Amino acid sequence: MAGNIKKQVDSIDYSTVAVPEEHRMSKGSLTMAWWAICSAMFWLVVSATLAMSFGTMNAIIGLLLSVVTYAAINGVIARYAIKTGLSVALFSRVLFGRAGAALATLIFFATAIYYSVFEGSVIAIAIQHYVSDITLNQAYLIVVLYSVPLVFGSVQTWLDKFNGVLLPLYLIGLIAVVAMAVGEYGYSSAWLEMGPESGPVSNGWWDCFTYFMGVWILMMYTWDYARFGRKQDASYHAKFNFGLPFYIFTFLINGLVGIFLAATIPTEGGLSEVSVVLAIVELMGIWGLLFVWVSQTRINTANFFMAASNMHAFFGRFGLAAVPYMAWAVVVGIVVYTMMLLNVFSYILQALAYQSIFVVAWVAIALAHIFSPKYTQLFEANIEFALERVNAFNPCGLIAWFFAAGLGIVLLNFGGATLATFSAPVTFVCAFASYWLLLNSAKRSWFVRTSCS
Repeated sequence: MAGNIKKQVDSIDYSTVAVPEEHRMSKGSLTMAWWAICSAMFWLVVSATLAMSFGTMNAIIGLLLSVVTYAAINGVIARYAIKTGLSVALFSRVLFGRAGAALATLIFFATAIYYSVFEGSVIAIAIQHYVSDITLNQAYLIVVLYSVPLVFGSVQTWLDKFNGVLLPLYLIGLIAVVAMAVGEYGYSSAWLEMGPESGPVSNGWWDCFTYFMGVWILMMYTWDYARFGRKQDASYHAKFNFGLPFYIFTFLINGLVGIFLAATIPTEGGLSEVSVVLAIVELMGIWGLLFVWVSQTRINTANFFMAASNMHAFFGRFGLAAVPYMAWAVVVGIVVYTMMLLNVFSYILQALAYQSIFVVAWVAIALAHIFSPKYTQLFEANIEFALERVNAFNPCGLIAWFFAAGLGIVLLNFGGATLATFSAPVTFVCAFASYWLLLNSAKRSWFVRTSCS
C-alpha cells in the first residue's frame, strides 16, 4: 500500500495543480533541495568581477544591499507560495490570464535553460582541461547525459537527498580552495583594495546592487520551491531557508571568497567563470575538479528541474499536457547540448538582459497582488487559477507588465550608461505602482470568464 501511495505522489503533475498539504516536504528536505542554488561558481565570479570594475568596498556594499533585498522579497514570496501551493505558472494565470501566463512560463524555462548552458559548460571545460583526451564536445555530452537523469525524480523524492549529500562536500571544498590558495601564494590584504586603475567608482555600490537585480529569476525559483513547504514551517522558510542566512552565504560569503581568490590566484586572460575554474583545477588537481563538479552539478539540478517543469507547464497549454515530465527533462537536455555546440553565449547574454527586465516586473506585480486587499474583496478566500475559468488576457496584469518592462528596456538601450543602471529599479517601481492602481479599479470579469463570474 505504501509503495502505491508513493507512486501516486511521484506521478502527480505539480506544474498544473496546487501542491496539496499532504504532499508537502519536511523543512529539512526542502532546505537541502533549495540550498543547491548556493553553490554556483557564478556567485564567486560575479562578485570578483564587480570588485575589479567598481572597487571591493562598493562590491561589498552592493552585496549587503542585495542580501537584505532578496531576503525581504523572498520571505514574502515564500509565505504566499506555501499558503497557496501554486507554482509560478499557475499564479501567473491569476495575474495575466491564460495567454499572459504562458509568456511568463516561457521566460522562466528559457532563462533556466540559459543558466543550464552556462553552468554545464563550466563543468565540461573543467573535465576537458583535466582529461585532455576528451574533446570539449564530448565533455558537453557527458555533462548533459548525467544531468538529465538527476532531475527525473521530483524535489520531494530525490533532489533533496542528492543535494544534501553534496552540500558538505561543497563547504569543505570552499574552505580547502581558500586554504590552498593562501598556502601556495600567501595572504595579502590587496583583495580589499581591488578596483579599476583609476580608483573606486563613485556610487559604484549602486551599479553593483542593480547588477544583482538581473538575477531576480531567483524569486521565481523561490516560488516554485517554496510551494512544497508545509504551512506550519512557513516562518522557518521565510526567515531562514529563503531568507537572510541563505543569502548571506550565497551572496556575501561566496562573494568574499570569489574576490579573495581573484586577487590571490593568477588567471590567464580576463576574469570569468572559466578562468577561475581552470585556476582552481590547476591549484588543486583532481580535488579541484571534484569541487567544480559538486558546485556546478548542485546548481544545475535546480536549473534543469525548473526548465523541465516550466516547459511542461508551457507546452501543456498547446495540447501536450499528456507528455510526461520526464520527456520534457530529456528535451531540456537536448536543447542545452545543442546550445553548447552552437556556442551562442553572446546571444544568450543579450537575451538575458531583456528577460531580466520582464522578470523584475513580474516580481513587482506579484508583490503588489499579494499586498493589495482588492483581489480578496473580489473573490473572498478563493484564488481563481483553473484554466477553464480564467480569461485569456487579464488587462490588469498585462498592461502593468508590458508598460513597466517596455520602459525598462528603453532605459536599458537608449538611456546611456547612467540611466541604464536605473532600468531595473524603474521597472520595479512602475510595475508595482501601475498594477496596484489598476487592481484598485479591477472587476471580477477581468480575472474570470463572464460565465464564471
